[in-house]
Amino acid sequence: MISTDILLLVLRVVLGLLFFGHGTQKLFGWWGGRGIQGTSKMLASLNIQPDKFWALIAGLGETLGGLGLVLGLYTPIAGALIVSVMLMAIIKVHWKNGLWNSNRGMEYQLLNIAVASVVGLSGPGLYSLDSLLNISYPMPWTFIIAVVLGILGVLAGLGSSVVTGQTQKMRGAEH
Repeated sequence: MISTDILLLVLRVVLGLLFFGHGTQKLFGWWGGRGIQGTSKMLASLNIQPDKFWALIAGLGETLGGLGLVLGLYTPIAGALIVSVMLMAIIKVHWKNGLWNSNRGMEYQLLNIAVASVVGLSGPGLYSLDSLLNISYPMPWTFIIAVVLGILGVLAGLGSSVVTGQTQKMRGAEH
C-alpha cells in the first residue's frame, strides 16, 4: 500500500509544477507564455481593469500557489490561491461554454479546484516544508478563510469589469 504522504506529494508536485508554469507564462513569458503585457491585453479584452494589476495578481496567484504546493509550504493558502484563480477563469471565460473542455468549458478548471481543495484541506503530508519546519494550521479554517479571501478578490476583479463596462458604455454614449 502506498502511503498517503506519498500520494499527497505526487498531487502537490504535479499540480504545483503546472501552476508554477502557468504563472511564469503570465508573469515572464516563460514556456511560450504571453508575459505580463500579453496577459494584461487578454484581461483587458475581458474588461478586467486595471488590467496590468490583475495580470500581476493572476500571475502571482498561479506562481506562488504552484510553488507553495510543490514545496508543501503554506499549503492551505497555496491551495486557496489555485482555487481562486480557477474560479475567476471559470466565471470570466469557461462558464458560458458549459462543462466539457472540448468546447472550452470548465472541466479542467473544476478538476484543478478539486485537487487544490483536497491538498489544501488535507495538508501537505510528511514530505513537505510545512512538516519539516513544523508549521501547522488550524484546519479546516485556514483553508476556508483563505478561499473566502480569494473569493473576495475574485469579486473585486469581477466588480472592476462591471465598472469598466459601464464606463465604456458612458463614453460611447458621449460620442
